[in-house]
Amino acid sequence: MAEEGRVAARNVRRDAVHNLKKLEQDGDAGADDVHRAEDRLQKVTDEHVQRIDTALKAKEAEIMEV
Repeated sequence: MAEEGRVAARNVRRDAVHNLKKLEQDGDAGADDVHRAEDRLQKVTDEHVQRIDTALKAKEAEIMEV
């Protein structure tokens, strides 16, 4: 289940990057703005993947207690 969560987060990131590139191509956003947005998007994705990993470790520890 954790892997599914990681994949879902990465898919959202991929779609968002695609939309950012389209905005840049259409001239609705500048390259600097797109680059900053991609950096922020990567940070948010990393945070969510870390939360998933932390939850997985906690659940594994809980299961191993019993």
